[in-house]
Amino acid sequence: MKAYVVEKVEDKRFISGVKELEIPKIEDSEILIKTQYSSLNYKDALSSVGNPGVTRVFPHTTGIDISGIVEESKDEKFKKGDRVTVTGYDLGMNTNGGHAQFVKVPSSWVIKTPTNLSSKEIMTYGTAGLTAALSVNELLNNGIKNGKILVSGATGGVGSIAVAILSKLGFEVTAISGKEEKIPFLQELGAKEVILRKDFDVENSKPLGSEKYDGMIDTVGGNILVQALKVLKYDGVATCCGLTSSFELHTNVFPFILRGVRLIGIDSVECSINKKEKAWEKLASEFKIDSLNSLTTEITLEEISDAYKKLLSGEAVGRYLVRVE
Repeated sequence: MKAYVVEKVEDKRFISGVKELEIPKIEDSEILIKTQYSSLNYKDALSSVGNPGVTRVFPHTTGIDISGIVEESKDEKFKKGDRVTVTGYDLGMNTNGGHAQFVKVPSSWVIKTPTNLSSKEIMTYGTAGLTAALSVNELLNNGIKNGKILVSGATGGVGSIAVAILSKLGFEVTAISGKEEKIPFLQELGAKEVILRKDFDVENSKPLGSEKYDGMIDTVGGNILVQALKVLKYDGVATCCGLTSSFELHTNVFPFILRGVRLIGIDSVECSINKKEKAWEKLASEFKIDSLNSLTTEITLEEISDAYKKLLSGEAVGRYLVRVE
């Protein structure tokens, strides 16, 4: 079978590309999936250059997402021919991932693909779409039913899908992006306003600002999240799922104790199968967006290397869908 493999050639030096490997053998409570589609995420790109915070086991096949067909099962809950999806857990980190024609996984990681989502559609969403859905759910579950929502990193995978979902649900979306040339793209997704990152990511020592937004979906962390917390309205809710700007958060307690602002962390990797299934059902129904194709660049295994370069340099826009079959 073909797989996209990262190899360590010496300390801090890695090479990657498509190789021929043996089809893996499964054991008890494992499933062998014939891959149809996978996707690319920032975490995949980090794995491809040997980031030790993501991957320590080499050689290694990248790909934290997979959708396909059960080829062989040693769990009675799944049978040959079932359409299935896996996102998160250790897939594509220290367990060989979805950028291969066949992938073996523990059955506890697997969900059956919702009937009204194709294998291609669910991987167009992928981990990014799942994370966006979990984030939107937290806003809704915490009383944010309408109003103005701020989305950071809006041209990225999570951000772009979040903008589209929120717009569909009737929210007034303000997008933050560092890509001025992509303002029309964000407006097409449904953003009512676009703020350039350089105009928002500024040092401001004031502990609070004027109340502007009912909620926020943050995908970047750092000072952008700090400044956003200061301008959330009373009882506002911010979700946080990323760190492409910074993993640090130098803030103060005033938004929390004077305005009752809540900051909620989003993790799509280790959250329960039940929670994932409910989020996928939302993406297959009320969260389902009509602009999936405009968000997506479809590539093959052989084109992954070039896409990783764009992800790592910050040039990527929207989602990369990997066609494996």
